[in-house]
Amino acid sequence: MKILALDTSMGACSAAVLTADGAKRGLFAREAPMAKGHAEALMPMVAEVLAKAGIAAREIGLIAATVGPGSFTGVRIAIAAARGLALATGAKLYGTDSLTVMARAALRGGVAPGGPFAVAVDARRGMIYLGLYDAMGERRDGPLLVSPDEAARRIPRDLGLAVGSGALLLAEAVARQGRQVEGALPELQPSAALLAEIALEARETVTTLRPLYLRPPDARPQEGGVARR
Repeated sequence: MKILALDTSMGACSAAVLTADGAKRGLFAREAPMAKGHAEALMPMVAEVLAKAGIAAREIGLIAATVGPGSFTGVRIAIAAARGLALATGAKLYGTDSLTVMARAALRGGVAPGGPFAVAVDARRGMIYLGLYDAMGERRDGPLLVSPDEAARRIPRDLGLAVGSGALLLAEAVARQGRQVEGALPELQPSAALLAEIALEARETVTTLRPLYLRPPDARPQEGGVARR
């Protein structure tokens, strides 16, 4: 199996190729933090990881992408690239949410939650994207778009750790309720390399990839067709 994975959903851009032949695996990845410019950066990254892996695009059997939540524009970039590449190569498609990939990244980064934990991402406007996971990184709830106070009410009482850019917001909300949650890894981002691993383990495909926005875009049409923010 040869998997190409793409992520542009948040504050980084990444592409990875995972090759798996029985117990033998190879991983070739490229990642860079960026606030914007994902569209320009992604396809050169794809070309780079394919070259590192020594394979042509037509050899890819599965293309995976994060489907959100995240930046409205960013989410669309990876999905559009994955759809286009699948159409050109005949590869199958796989998608999962950004927070689940971040949960695995947290565990790979040395976090040992010892129980359920949360991935919380600052969604601006007083809201966070929230996902709840068990100690092994399996999703138990979410992704959700909620206020920190609502998130604090939703989390189980034995949850002691939150990771991501919204973790401190969640920890502060929990403290207002007389409980304690540790906030960690504020710079945590999804990773195409870990998405590729998840896709390999899932052994499932989808007919198409659909964005998971959780809220409407900032830009709305005005009368006369002029966009406003």
